[in-house]
Amino acid sequence: MTAGSTRARPAPAELDAARDATIPDVLTSGLRVVFAGINPGLYSAATGHHFARPGNRFWPALHASGFTARRFAPAEQGEAPALGFGITNVAPRATARADELANAELAAGGKVLTAKVADYRPAWLAVLGVGAYRVAFGDRGAQVGPQERTIGATRVWVLPSPSGLNAHWTPTALAAEFGRLREAAYGPPVPPPNHLPLPRGRHVPEA
Repeated sequence: MTAGSTRARPAPAELDAARDATIPDVLTSGLRVVFAGINPGLYSAATGHHFARPGNRFWPALHASGFTARRFAPAEQGEAPALGFGITNVAPRATARADELANAELAAGGKVLTAKVADYRPAWLAVLGVGAYRVAFGDRGAQVGPQERTIGATRVWVLPSPSGLNAHWTPTALAAEFGRLREAAYGPPVPPPNHLPLPRGRHVPEA
C-alpha cells in the first residue's frame, strides 16, 4: 500500500494505519545528490512527505548547510529536484522506529537502492545513518563521510541520521557534515556580489 494523506498532523489512527506503508521517491535523472533515509517513519508515511515528523532535522540541516536558501517544509519536497537533489529510502516499509527493521530488509533495500542509483545516475548518493549503511552495503567498518565505494560514476557519502533521537549529533555538527557534502557536490559557496572581496590594495571610500 502507498500512503499519502495531506493532513498537516495525522491523527493517531492515521499513524497506526500507516504502518508498513510506502511513500513515493522524489527522484529524477542527473541530480547532484540523492539522499536516502533509512526508511519512512509513520508520520512520513501518513502524510506522504519525507522526513515529515516534527523534530526531524533533515530539512533544517539542508537550509543550515546551504542546500536550500530557506528552510523548506516537508510538503515542499517536490521542489527538491529543481535544486539538484532527490530523496528516497534504503528500506521502503514504514515503521515507528528504524530499529524495527530486520537486517535482511536493510540488505535487500541496499540492493534495490544500488539499482535505483545506477538507473538515475546522481553524482552522489548520501545515506542518512551509518548503522543502516553498514548493514545495507555490507561494510561494517564504514564511518560518516565520503566512502571508497562507487555505484557506476556515483560516489557515496554517509551522513548521520537526522532523527531527533540521534542526540549524539547536535544541529550544528549535523549541518557541518551536510555542508561538507554540499561543497563536494556543488562546489564552494559563492558570496553575494555586495560581499565579494575587493582587489588587494583597493581603497574603500568613506560614506
